[in-house]
Amino acid sequence: MTVFLLAVLFLVIGSVGGYLAQNFWSQKKQEGALNKADKIMDDARSEAKDLILSAKEKAVKALSEIKKEEQMRRRQMDKTEERLEKMEGNISRREEDTRREWDGLKRKAGEVDKIKTEVQELRQEALDKLRTITKLSPEKAKELLFKSVEKDYEEEVRNYVAGLEKRKKLALDDKAREIMTSAIQRYAAGHVVDHTTSTVSIGSDEVKGRIIGREGRNINTIERLTGAEIIVDDTPQAIVVSAFDPIRREIAKQTLERLVADGRIHPARIEETILEVKRDINKKITEAGEAAMYEIGVTGLDPRLVKLLGRLRYRTSYGQNILLHSIEVAHLSGALAAELGFDIAVAKKAGLLHDIGKAIDREVQGTHVEIGINILKKFGIAEKVIDAMKSHHEDYPFASPEASLVASADAISAARPGARRDSVENYLKRIEEIEEIAMSFPEVEKTYAIQAGREVRIFVSPEKISDLDSVKLARSVADKIEENLKYPGEIKVVIIRETRVMEYAR
Repeated sequence: MTVFLLAVLFLVIGSVGGYLAQNFWSQKKQEGALNKADKIMDDARSEAKDLILSAKEKAVKALSEIKKEEQMRRRQMDKTEERLEKMEGNISRREEDTRREWDGLKRKAGEVDKIKTEVQELRQEALDKLRTITKLSPEKAKELLFKSVEKDYEEEVRNYVAGLEKRKKLALDDKAREIMTSAIQRYAAGHVVDHTTSTVSIGSDEVKGRIIGREGRNINTIERLTGAEIIVDDTPQAIVVSAFDPIRREIAKQTLERLVADGRIHPARIEETILEVKRDINKKITEAGEAAMYEIGVTGLDPRLVKLLGRLRYRTSYGQNILLHSIEVAHLSGALAAELGFDIAVAKKAGLLHDIGKAIDREVQGTHVEIGINILKKFGIAEKVIDAMKSHHEDYPFASPEASLVASADAISAARPGARRDSVENYLKRIEEIEEIAMSFPEVEKTYAIQAGREVRIFVSPEKISDLDSVKLARSVADKIEENLKYPGEIKVVIIRETRVMEYAR
């Protein structure tokens, strides 16, 4: 029992002690929190005071700057007012000076009017006196005076006018000769007349037999595919290629050179080589056109037109190379235009393109002038350039000064000593006419005039004509040549009808 009471007593004492300890610590915490809060409030008040002081300082500084700016603007306004006052003073003085000048001019104008009136009165008075003395009207007196002067000086005036016209004509002729001479001297190009044969050098005469081939199949293949005549004679280490068409002749020449260098000479290789040479020739044609265009300074031409221009490199007129002739005409036209003050660009372009129709005149009907006009219109060449080039043979009237210059330049280029040969042109014309007659028959595929026009070889389509019809065709071609052409000797007509069958073994 005593132990129980003691336990209860200790329990009560512990509970009271714990409550008192908890109450003590709570008060301590509350006092610490109050102290912390007081400290935060003190810091906030201190920071607020600092902010207020800083704001006051900034406000004072800003107010000071505003006052300075206001003082500066006030000084500027004072200066502006001073300048305006000075300007007003100057304007007032100028206005006063102008007013005085105006008054002076008015007085002088009045004096001039007064003098003019007096002069008119004096003139009228003199005319009245003259009319009274002569009893003539002013018109009649003027007429008599003119007739008298005309009668006295008629012969002198006529002689003077005639002398003026003569001196003017001489001066114009001298000036024209001077301009022409200057233009010719500025572009004095040499001339090399093209020939209708080319020589191919070979290393050994043994190659000639290989070029001819068994039963002549190699040389016949070359002649058939190129249209050129291959002359294998006793000339040592040389083979002659003959053709009136420079492109055909060049293709045959380069083909022989490549075959001799390669060593493989047979019909299949010949066909491959000819195709390669034709591709190279087409490339050279384009390069020749571009070189001519850049030499003259002409730009913006259609690539197809440039290629047609390059074809003139292999075209001749009376033995004169057409492309070189066109370049020369362009230079001369430009020089003449520069001397006379005309359009140099139009003159140069028209001179370069004036013979462009000759690039395809063997394939299209019409004169080379008409063909050239159609070509230039197709490729969008300016009308003033076409007008300048179409009159160079006087087929059309001269539409512009540049047209006269191109015609003059064309005549100068063609008239140079050694530039052209009539015999070559007549020969080429006869060859062309022979081929055109043969091509007029529908069965004909290709035709080549060889041996200086003494033989024409005609290749026909085996599907369109039989062997018997080939005999009739040969007679028809010969009859038409006899009817339409004049030529010395005789022309041999050869019809070639070839059937080729190919198959591949796989």
